[in-house]
Amino acid sequence: MMTVTIAIISFISAFVFALGGVGAAIILIPILVSMGIPINVAKPVGLFFNTISLAGASIHNIKNKRLDFYTGIPIIVSSFIFAILGAYTSKFIPKETILFLFVLFLLFSGTMFLLKGNSKKETYRTDRPYILLFLIGAISGLLSGMLGVGGGGIISPLMLMLKYNPKKTATITAFVVPFSSFSGFLTYWAMGSIDWHILLVASISGLLGATLGTKFMHSHLEPRTIKKILAIILLLMAVKLLLKIL
Repeated sequence: MMTVTIAIISFISAFVFALGGVGAAIILIPILVSMGIPINVAKPVGLFFNTISLAGASIHNIKNKRLDFYTGIPIIVSSFIFAILGAYTSKFIPKETILFLFVLFLLFSGTMFLLKGNSKKETYRTDRPYILLFLIGAISGLLSGMLGVGGGGIISPLMLMLKYNPKKTATITAFVVPFSSFSGFLTYWAMGSIDWHILLVASISGLLGATLGTKFMHSHLEPRTIKKILAIILLLMAVKLLLKIL
């Protein structure tokens, strides 16, 4: 029964979070812990889940020529490097402090995107400010490694603040998160044990869910709707992390 439950939860969470291009590890990890799975086992499962599920979504985007590689590459490079640094420094920096600051950021960005910028005539930028994109990757990678989650909760709001199209933001986020998640997974793997059964069940279900979620997002949703979905996801993430702090 636990295997079936994990598969269903992984599929649903991957589908929903893929609508915004965000990894669902931040939801999956506490669910696994609530089912009695040790946190040190749940974290690498969540990171690998992000890697596989969003890699599948990105393959779908690449096949349909929706992915802007040149905007995503600087975020990938910096997030991959800083995720490793974040995983190691997580031993020395109080996680409560990091979580609290992260919650404030999620609440601010989620509320802002939910209440503003919903006009059908809203214009989006098409340039590539590489220094800013590199910085976004560095921040998201660092938090990804420290907290054991994908960096989508940082990448998406920052790209929206830079006025990128929400569909483009979701596509690039889905492309970037697997890299930072995988580097964090390798680090946690070297530091602890892996439950390969749980990992495979969650990842295969997540791959299917995220691929279908991405297809649905591009086929049926408008950019302003995606922005609202992202805002709701960010607020849900904030509430979940706030409950963890309290």
